[in-house]
Amino acid sequence: MLTWIVGGKGSRGIMTANAGRRVRGLAKLVRPTHWIKNVFVLAPLIFARQYTDPGKVADSLFAFVVFCLAASACYIINDLHDVEYDRRHPTKRSVRPLAAGSVSTREATILLAVLLGLLVAAFAKDVALMLVVGAYLVLNVAYTYVLKNQPVLDIFAVASGFVLRIYAGAVALQVPLSAWMTITTLCLALYLAAIKRRQELVNNGSDGRAVLGKYSPALVDRYAEMAATGALVFYSLFVMTTNHRLVATIPLVIFGLFRYWYVVDRQEGGESPTDVVLSDGPLLATVVLWGAVCLWVLSS
Repeated sequence: MLTWIVGGKGSRGIMTANAGRRVRGLAKLVRPTHWIKNVFVLAPLIFARQYTDPGKVADSLFAFVVFCLAASACYIINDLHDVEYDRRHPTKRSVRPLAAGSVSTREATILLAVLLGLLVAAFAKDVALMLVVGAYLVLNVAYTYVLKNQPVLDIFAVASGFVLRIYAGAVALQVPLSAWMTITTLCLALYLAAIKRRQELVNNGSDGRAVLGKYSPALVDRYAEMAATGALVFYSLFVMTTNHRLVATIPLVIFGLFRYWYVVDRQEGGESPTDVVLSDGPLLATVVLWGAVCLWVLSS
């Protein structure tokens, strides 16, 4: 019976299973759960009160989709470059498809070419937006090959990607970008990036990525504290100049910062901000409630 299964119909079953494994591996390679970061692209749509205009909503969603494609392309470039490092990492060797062997280098390269082709085609839709996306791609390639090994610059490179996201959202809508929103986003992203470095250092020591040997937990803690304070101050200035009723969201922001730090310190999260937000119920509820309050205030 076993021989028949392996040699007959079972061989087709094995081929089907292998194909399914490849598809799942390719899906993980583009990291769809990380697309939540691209919600920053939609921020100008909300705060510019353009969400009642179907055309503007469509433009904003197009920018969101384009950034998802660009982000996935950057993840593939990074994984191709870091595959040997990931194979030695205690966690990444099993969760990164290239390191785990569920996707080959050739398959990843083909998928990357498809994504880049789609981005090139998107130039016909909105050249100004795609120039911002192009800057994002250049920044991430520079990060993968150079900046990730440069202390402080590595953190600012990650944070700058979030600033480009909200700038892209404003460009897509052809609305001015608030200076307060820009600096708030930068500080919040610096906070998340500093905590990410802290957890990598605590969990893996300087044996992780090379740049970790140039940091200490105390140093990145101070970076995170400074960035969190800046994010709170600049966000408060932003909401007070946009709509004073948005002051009601400030306690939610404070709770979110506190809760995130709690999860990092007591539950050993933080290496992946996306995973922290999606896996922690109170934090996710805070983000959803913050968005709901913002919409309610701006709509009334």
